Amino acid sequence: MSTAPKSDKDRVIIFDTTLRDGEQCPGATMTFEEKLNIAAMLDGMGVDVIEAGFPIASDGDFEAVNEIAKRTQNAVVCGLSRAGAKDIDRCAEAIRPARRGRIHTFLSTSPVHMKYKLQMEAQQVFELVVSSVTRARNHTDDVEWSSEDGTRTEFDFLCRCVEAAIKAGATTINIPDTVGYAVPEEYFDLFKRVRETVPNSDKAVFSVHCHNDLGMAVANSMAGIRAGARQIECTINGIGERAGNAALEEVVMAMRVRNDKLPFWNKIDTTQLTHASKVVSAATSFPVQYNKAIVGRNAFAHESGIHQDGMLKNAQTYEIMLPETVGVKQTSLVMGKHSGRHAFIHKLEEMGHKLSGNQLEDAFVRFKALADRKKHIYDEDLEALIDEGMVHAHDRIKLVSLSVIAGTRGPQRATMKLDVDGETRIEETEGNGPVDAVFNCIKSLVPHEAKLELYQVHAVTEGTDAQAEVSVRLSQDGRSMTARAADPDTLVASAKAYLGALNKLVMKRQRDVAQQSAAAVAAS
Repeated sequence: MSTAPKSDKDRVIIFDTTLRDGEQCPGATMTFEEKLNIAAMLDGMGVDVIEAGFPIASDGDFEAVNEIAKRTQNAVVCGLSRAGAKDIDRCAEAIRPARRGRIHTFLSTSPVHMKYKLQMEAQQVFELVVSSVTRARNHTDDVEWSSEDGTRTEFDFLCRCVEAAIKAGATTINIPDTVGYAVPEEYFDLFKRVRETVPNSDKAVFSVHCHNDLGMAVANSMAGIRAGARQIECTINGIGERAGNAALEEVVMAMRVRNDKLPFWNKIDTTQLTHASKVVSAATSFPVQYNKAIVGRNAFAHESGIHQDGMLKNAQTYEIMLPETVGVKQTSLVMGKHSGRHAFIHKLEEMGHKLSGNQLEDAFVRFKALADRKKHIYDEDLEALIDEGMVHAHDRIKLVSLSVIAGTRGPQRATMKLDVDGETRIEETEGNGPVDAVFNCIKSLVPHEAKLELYQVHAVTEGTDAQAEVSVRLSQDGRSMTARAADPDTLVASAKAYLGALNKLVMKRQRDVAQQSAAAVAAS
């Protein structure tokens, strides 16, 4: 089946500003080497334009932009500059080694910015737009002009500035939602009207640059594209000033997954999105929120039993894209308190356990009990749970409840309830420490002569809520029995392990008695 060729008029240029606007995010400063590494990664994944920095800002920024310009193989390397001559000339010098370089110059055009920030009249701003673009055009034929705070600019003045910038040589016109104030319908209407009103609008590519102050950066970006813009300015993980920018991974996957409603295309290799997210997160020390769209840890993870059941039947029930398309190896069925029986069975089978009947029911009940107490259930937790269930299924002595009083004041006390052959027994005892009190309690409830030979504790998994796995070895009449038990509460695990070893001794003694009786009967 042949696919129709992609039309150039539907192609969206991806302009990445992670190294410039992204780095302006408080605390997100990157080292020289980190910038070079990220630039190479962006170039390799198909980004069209890399805004590498603000050359006039510092010598370090200049050097980074200059070095990225030397190394970049495919993308346009862009530097940002204000409207002043020194800014523009410094930017031109920084991008000079690039195979393809761009100067991105900007100037505020909204009444509030002109009055309080620039302290200039509209006519002065208009003249500076013309002179700055003209100067940039003398350095390179790829010039982008931005009307800072464009969404709060008076429409007629905006159109006048856009027309003049194109006439002066700007090949890209960016109308940013600098403060994240716009809503999608408004942003769509703005681009549509500007493009229809400005007579030479067909001579330039229009660009969107949206901030996320109201959480609408991606929606606004896509609205601008639908209205005829063909460049999106965005960042990896959506980092940037204040609430950040439109996230590159989100705009790219929106076009890919909903191409029926957003019939546009770009050159990004989406299988590199997750890797890119991790690289930028590591460089900036900004963690990616777990529920972040596309690249968050939970983006392809399912814990709800209803969702897990649907996923096991058909992934399309709860996933609108394949995890592999964004560089995630596979969907993750996270075991937790919301997981259902179907997912639990599936997980056990993956681990090589096939339980049925009472064994399965008992394991599922104990899994739910553990999940109520522990946030993350790891494979090792399930192994410990299964092992414990199989070992203690036929125990004569079972722990019903345990409470312990411990601390510096002492003495430590344990109150325990046991089921011994169907009979409930309760006792409270003291000890030299909480574990000693627990073991003394067992000796009181089930009198025996067994001696403790080994008591060992280690954590099954990481974290403060990890299960403790306790090993206990008891010896009596020349026999030694070892048992293990796991529980998030170390004292409960200790009690279970001790009881496990005691049960083994009891069962061994019963078997010995039965064998002696059988031998006596046979002899008679």
